[in-house]
Amino acid sequence: MEQQALNQLMRESADDAIKTSREEFSIELDFSAESISLVDTIILKFLDNFNDQALEDKAVFTICNIYGAYIGEVFRKLAGGQWQYNLQDEEAPSIMLMYQDNTFAFAGICYERLVNDSNVSVQRYFKQALGPATQ
Repeated sequence: MEQQALNQLMRESADDAIKTSREEFSIELDFSAESISLVDTIILKFLDNFNDQALEDKAVFTICNIYGAYIGEVFRKLAGGQWQYNLQDEEAPSIMLMYQDNTFAFAGICYERLVNDSNVSVQRYFKQALGPATQ
């Protein structure tokens, strides 16, 4: 995927996260570092409000990718970085954010919180990722 198209896809996905948060939960996301804590809340609200529907494959894919894009776009705004389309696993390609020598799986941390462990913190992962970038 061409870099420009990938960047546009991720910006549009982040915008989808903002729109979904507003329409479904009346929560406003504003591309600030502080708004990342709201993503933790929103992910659990999907489970509370939509129960098993939130764990259907298509819903998981959508929720994790739009909020992963949102988190990544906040990171890019604060520190920079570049989206990378990863085809190492051809059956499950992924999009990660590359910053310096690190790659961050923001959609992956959303998946962990939504599907595996509601105690996993998206905000904590974001702060750890951002830490070296802001020193």
